[in-house]
Amino acid sequence: MAIRQLSPETVNRIAAGEVIERPASVVKELVENAIDAGSTHIEVVVAGGGLSLIRVTDDGFGMNADDLALAVERHATSKLDEEDLFDIRSLGFRGEALPSIGSIARLEIRSRTGDAAQGSAVVVTRGAKAPIAPAAVNRGTIVEVRDLFSATPARLKFLKSERAEAMAVTDVVRRLAMAHPDIGFTLQTGEKRPAVFAQGDRSSAAWLERIGAIMGREFMTDALEVSGAASGASAPMRVFGFAGLPTLHRPDSTQQFLFVNGRSVKDKLLIGAVRAAYGDLIPRGRSPLLALFLDVAPSDVDVNVHPAKAEVRFRDAGRVRAMMVRALADALATAGHRASAQGGVLTVESFEAGILPSGPAQTTPHPDNRESYAWMAPPPRVPSFAEAVQSPFDVLQSPSADAPVATARIPEASMDRPLGAVRAQVHENYIVAQTRDGLVIVDQHAAHERLVYERLKTSLANGGVATQGLLIPAIVELDDDDVEALASRSGELSELGLGLERFGEGAVVVRETPALLGETDVEGLVKDLAAELRADGTARALKDRLDSVASRMACHGSVRSGRRLTVEEMNALLRQMEATPYSGQCNHGRPTYVALKLTDIERLFGRR
Repeated sequence: MAIRQLSPETVNRIAAGEVIERPASVVKELVENAIDAGSTHIEVVVAGGGLSLIRVTDDGFGMNADDLALAVERHATSKLDEEDLFDIRSLGFRGEALPSIGSIARLEIRSRTGDAAQGSAVVVTRGAKAPIAPAAVNRGTIVEVRDLFSATPARLKFLKSERAEAMAVTDVVRRLAMAHPDIGFTLQTGEKRPAVFAQGDRSSAAWLERIGAIMGREFMTDALEVSGAASGASAPMRVFGFAGLPTLHRPDSTQQFLFVNGRSVKDKLLIGAVRAAYGDLIPRGRSPLLALFLDVAPSDVDVNVHPAKAEVRFRDAGRVRAMMVRALADALATAGHRASAQGGVLTVESFEAGILPSGPAQTTPHPDNRESYAWMAPPPRVPSFAEAVQSPFDVLQSPSADAPVATARIPEASMDRPLGAVRAQVHENYIVAQTRDGLVIVDQHAAHERLVYERLKTSLANGGVATQGLLIPAIVELDDDDVEALASRSGELSELGLGLERFGEGAVVVRETPALLGETDVEGLVKDLAAELRADGTARALKDRLDSVASRMACHGSVRSGRRLTVEEMNALLRQMEATPYSGQCNHGRPTYVALKLTDIERLFGRR
């Protein structure tokens, strides 16, 4: 077949196939145009999942008759300077959206500028453009799209249900609303009550209010403000937004919102930076909740690398990633021992669902329960905060005895601590503490695991881990593959405080362990490390996966479940948690404690 020039209609339909994937794509293009037009309020109405009707109304600058005639022509735009294709300061810029939509549907645009006596209208029906006509319309623009894909019915086979398409439209509008809190949005997708996002401003509080309206109130409760900047040889850049506590996570990334210059993107570089910042703070396979906004000079980012503008490319990707990781890490560090408030909420909800046992309540423990419950009041003197920070683990290294029952009153100062004053240890694993306005339940193993882990990392950062020699070297029998995995990394393991070497066939001998771990299960530790090294499957240096190895060591060196602790031990644990970053979650991302407000407890018993 000879080469020939395609007709304008065919070209438009090909372009529509690239830009208009589904009704949500149409909504995205039209709302972006409305934002670029300086609108303060945008209304979106969708019927039939967007196939029957899409209407976008704004109060922006509007267009006169001449502009309206050009708006439906290919590659006609007011947003792009032909002299500099990389100085893009608007969401739209190609001039493809309106003609592409008009080629596969019935498109009607009515618009009026602020100084015009009347508006103008244009209709494009499956590529056929009608003459410009006068129209009665307020200042701004109304765009109606009907019978989407009527010119390309084959595309209808690839769409999902009306409900699914309406949900995709909702996601698009929410993302755009999140990036522009100074614009009011109204979304109507069916017979349900419309979603309304009131107009605010670009202050931090207004932004969080808009984000909370989209991501939920639970996110607002557990959100940390993120702020960072980077300067250098090129133009400065800035990141701002909110990130959830590490204990607030989901099995998917649907609650991760990333924006570059107000444009919602799904960029691998930014996603990788988020993963690196959260690191060992969340469980594997889980995703944190966040909304981050990156401002970059237009010359430092290319937004024209994807037909739907969903991806970008940075000129200095390394600087962007470093800034993102640093800003997130700083925000997470400020959280200190905080854990998600959802833990307490879910606990109360579980009680309200009927988990509480029936029958009369016991105000004092039964004597037969003394073996399972160590009930006590704190001693008259609790170690000071400074003492707990300087020597938090000394008491944990000594043999532990059953805590005696005391009758002293709780010191007022301890009640004001974030994690309160110890009242009991239950089931030899959970510490119950009382605060001024509620209760705190601490998982002693998970909490101490995080504390040991953070001390290991600090020791490594300061030049190495102190070791303790074993009086009798431990010989651990392993498979040959495990022996090889450990022996090949023995030099690096020694930097972590673990001194081992080959010991004949199928065994290694351990002569030193990290002093911080105290008395530990050497055989279990070595076998776990060998399995982890083999599972890695790569030859990268152990230092590159230091966090994972240190976490494994910390797990073996922490206070085990089932160990009775004295009051002094438990108070020392709480005070050190308050002074240690990230202590609100263990090394596996699970919460280390649950806080219950007194008001919630009283509501359970009908007092409120």
